[in-house]
Amino acid sequence: MTWRGRAADGVLAAVVCALVVATAPDGAGGPALALAVAGSLALAGYRPAPRVTLAVTTLCLSGYVALAEPGAAAALPVVGAVHTAARAGHRLVGAVAALLFLAVFAGLGEGLNTTLLLAGWFLCAVVTGLADQNWQAYLRQTEQRALDAERTREEVALRRAGEERLRIARELHDSLTHSIAVVKLQAGVAVHLARKRGEEVPPALLAIQEASGEAMRELRATLVVLRDPGPVARVKEVVERARAAGLSVTLTDYDGELPDEVQHTAYRIVQEALTNAARHAGASEVTVQLTVGDGQLEVVVADDGRADPDAGFEPGIGLTGMRERVEALGGTLECGPKAAGGFLVRAQLPLSVHESRAQDPLVRASEAK
Repeated sequence: MTWRGRAADGVLAAVVCALVVATAPDGAGGPALALAVAGSLALAGYRPAPRVTLAVTTLCLSGYVALAEPGAAAALPVVGAVHTAARAGHRLVGAVAALLFLAVFAGLGEGLNTTLLLAGWFLCAVVTGLADQNWQAYLRQTEQRALDAERTREEVALRRAGEERLRIARELHDSLTHSIAVVKLQAGVAVHLARKRGEEVPPALLAIQEASGEAMRELRATLVVLRDPGPVARVKEVVERARAAGLSVTLTDYDGELPDEVQHTAYRIVQEALTNAARHAGASEVTVQLTVGDGQLEVVVADDGRADPDAGFEPGIGLTGMRERVEALGGTLECGPKAAGGFLVRAQLPLSVHESRAQDPLVRASEAK
């Protein structure tokens, strides 16, 4: 409970106490008024301890009735305590307390008619407490169903997004792979025949052969991306491949649990950064760091290549795709030449991506279907 809730309960108990004391008989003594005040103020604790509040209020007000023989207003704190006990699920305890107070009031109070009136009050208190309990249970069930529906909707959207990725992969394979393979094959045959006849191979033909091979490799990598998310555990594998290719890579890895989306994105960032360092940067040393702090994963890939901070920097398709991946998770990406030379890629990925993944274009497209 907040302090405002406690203050509100205290004010309510004070108001009830004032009503009971204001309607006390003229001959009520100090002990009787003390019991009335104690039983009324006990209502302030009805939220954390409804049964204790019911017991204290019933006993104190029963003693107050026995000593001062007050009117029906003396039952107000007990009615409230019975209601809160029934609301908390203690119906039997509330009924027993109501019967006890009614028995004392019938014997020492204002007579049978007032007792019957109070019996109606207590019955209403129990019924309204049960109704309130059922309403709260209904609200909790409704909230849980809404959460389940949201989770199911997200699961369906992610499944549809996966199906859409597979469909795109099939379309790319069927529409481009065969055509590029034919071009590569024809160029290779032409180069082979030219060399077999001892003729000079035209540079354009060699360029076609090299470009078609590169296109095949890139397309194959794209299909792998669409079909296989690639967990972050494979960061070590891509680092080992880079080392085998002659690149000196220092890896500082994070061995804790990460969300799947964060794992996938971190792996692709490291893969793309190491590929760029090997192809374009002319780097001899690359450092890769994966660290977690402040609710986010930081991925840093830095090299000592020939990138010039004074030269113009225009990100290519790979870095653009990297930025799109990071932004889809609600993260930030910093990439470009370092002031001291070399190239830096720094991505910060939030670990709480439950809401951010809805920004994925494929997820949004699947949800719209």
